[in-house]
Amino acid sequence: MRRAVLARPVTGTVVLIPVKAFSRAKLRLAAALDPADRAALARSMAARVVQAAAPLPVAVVCDDDEVADWASRVGAEVLWTPGLGLNGAVMAGVSAWAAAGASRVIVAHADLPFARDIPRLGTTTGVTLVPDRREDGTNVVSLPSGCGFSFSYGPGSFRRHQAEVQRLGLPLHIEHVEHLAWDVDRPADLLAPGRLGTMPASEGARP
Repeated sequence: MRRAVLARPVTGTVVLIPVKAFSRAKLRLAAALDPADRAALARSMAARVVQAAAPLPVAVVCDDDEVADWASRVGAEVLWTPGLGLNGAVMAGVSAWAAAGASRVIVAHADLPFARDIPRLGTTTGVTLVPDRREDGTNVVSLPSGCGFSFSYGPGSFRRHQAEVQRLGLPLHIEHVEHLAWDVDRPADLLAPGRLGTMPASEGARP
């Protein structure tokens, strides 16, 4: 039976990636991609984020059997979080990592096609926020595992997450990182600047 419990104890910094069912992902791209292509893109972007987290331990929070099986194949642990929504699933995942012994959790979204060097964000104190390129959403959060942070994803989350850090009285670091700021929600997002490279097209596996 799938559970929201880590299989092994850990120490130090870890990574948490929420992944939506590939078949239901990126519906706002319907004008540009058919369902099969949207699912393939979602899978390849998620694989890129898992790769970018190496060598840190990675867990995927999900409520879909296909995603859970994929996560196991690419070397991530699976945290089963049905019915919690994005915010609840992430909070459950952070709590599970804390219970397993992690001192810091980096939460990275799964739709970052140019992601790299995620572990670098685990070297600061307090909370580090990486906003999207519009400074509206929050693509990556690095935080102490037991700080009681309340996640509030959705439009305007970057502002709300800054307020949450202030509420907790923790040091706040904001990093504008181009390769982590580019997420994919709309057809226009598929046209990335040349300096970022080309959009991934196939699934990769974690070394």
